Amino acid sequence: MKWERLDRAAVEAQLAELAGWTLNDASSSISKTFTFLNFIEAFGFMTEAAITAEKLNHHPEWFNVYSRVDVTLNTHDAGGLTELDFKLAKAMEKAAARRLG
Repeated sequence: MKWERLDRAAVEAQLAELAGWTLNDASSSISKTFTFLNFIEAFGFMTEAAITAEKLNHHPEWFNVYSRVDVTLNTHDAGGLTELDFKLAKAMEKAAARRLG
């Protein structure tokens, strides 16, 4: 399935629903840093997010050090942000909430 790049207004509307996510200067990606209690919680988050990413066939750019996971999302094929990025971001929020709350 080919995903269509979202315009700036659509991106901002989607971003308003996600706490802590930021839009890069070019409006082509969103990012967030998740901080967990320890490495096990961070790794559990990454594992759950990886399973969802594989199901969506949409894989994040991420970096992990101990309890911190930095995530950047965009859809390379569309040259920017699509609904797919926000779908994965929302799934990541749910995965994080299970470990933080």
